[in-house]
Amino acid sequence: MAQVTPALYQQAGTKQRWRQALRTHLVALGFLTPSLIFLGVFIFYPLVKTVYYSFFLTNALGEPVKFVGFANYTTILKDPVFLTSLGVTLIFVVAVTGLTTICALALANLARKHLRGTVIFRTLFASTMGVSVSVASVLWLFFFQPTTGVSDMILNALHLPPIHWLTGNVWALVAVILTVVWMNIGFAFLAISGALENVPTHLYETAEIEGITPWLKFRYITLPHISPTLFFVATVTMINAFQTFGQVDLLTKGGPNNHTNLIVYQIYRDAFVNLNIGKASTESIILALLIALVTMAQFKLTEKRVMYQ
Repeated sequence: MAQVTPALYQQAGTKQRWRQALRTHLVALGFLTPSLIFLGVFIFYPLVKTVYYSFFLTNALGEPVKFVGFANYTTILKDPVFLTSLGVTLIFVVAVTGLTTICALALANLARKHLRGTVIFRTLFASTMGVSVSVASVLWLFFFQPTTGVSDMILNALHLPPIHWLTGNVWALVAVILTVVWMNIGFAFLAISGALENVPTHLYETAEIEGITPWLKFRYITLPHISPTLFFVATVTMINAFQTFGQVDLLTKGGPNNHTNLIVYQIYRDAFVNLNIGKASTESIILALLIALVTMAQFKLTEKRVMYQ
């Protein structure tokens, strides 16, 4: 009869642990499989296909006909239309991110005060989350409409000259920015309001006793404690701003003179209007790299000022 030694016990225990770990990984893989299939079909496969098409010239059916390597990239980076679109996009993203964060912070700080009707105003501030892009764009279109829009009616009542919201080079971009900021404020307002509620009240009480002014309380107590939320809101808003499409399509169609032609809208025009899938794919890759670079730069420059508790 074979003698049972500690080594045999250890070997048996090791095999049992391996079987248990394998069983755990198989169960986890079973739960993850539906998500992996979904991501593979709708995310990773289109991404690989887009990269593939960016190295080819394509015909009107979107089929690759000639391998050109990085020629699409060099051509696009010299294209004045794309360079204009790139500049407009960067201006648009900075304006939307800054205005959304600042306005949401101001509204959240105002709604935090215990005034009569605060609950109603909180609901109104957050209500933009429930409005679709198409509905919001149509509402603002009625406001910006020349001669019959609400904006011109107000300006006429004040005896002021009309503003060419949708036909002026600068004003058209301002109109799109205002529409996008209005839509994004709801989410940013809710996030910042939640962060404000979590600021320790004893810090404000101590500041009151010390006679600290409201601005100093806001600067040295409120802002540091809500900085992680502000950083999150700014990052999400920035990424969403890069992907803005519906407001441009419904309000200005990229005009006038390409002054609202964001990169996403340029990709749409090249892919579905000009039927140039190779060029559109290249622009998509450039946009993805641009978003990644700007996001990393934001993390590098801003995260140092974020106070994590």
